[in-house]
Amino acid sequence: MPKPGMPLQAALIPDCTEPEAHRAAYRAAKADNAIFVCIARHGQGWKVQLDVMSSRKPYVPDQAMAVLQSAAEALVLDGTVEQANIAADYISMWPIGTEERAREIAAAFHAAMYCLRLLHIAVPSQPESSSRPGGGR
Repeated sequence: MPKPGMPLQAALIPDCTEPEAHRAAYRAAKADNAIFVCIARHGQGWKVQLDVMSSRKPYVPDQAMAVLQSAAEALVLDGTVEQANIAADYISMWPIGTEERAREIAAAFHAAMYCLRLLHIAVPSQPESSSRPGGGR
């Protein structure tokens, strides 16, 4: 069993097709201070949803969001998904052909969000060269 607040393996991503399952999974993520992730039936396919606001540390740096945006665009370009919405605190992608593929994508994005956020926390941003004495030279 994963520790609260850690990325989930594909098999553990909750199916939130039913509204009550969605509410329960979101409450659990919030209680665990975790990034919310789920899959849900969406028409003939599946949808992936992630929400950072369930965590008390919702910040995901812009550089990380650029990486996630690029990955989502690649999924659109190769036809894996038709739609992808990427915002600073939320990701959704749909339709995805199979539940297995939706779980795989959800787990990958969930892990990426955690790891990129942790890297940002561990490695402080470098100040702009113009703010260094001597202009950074």
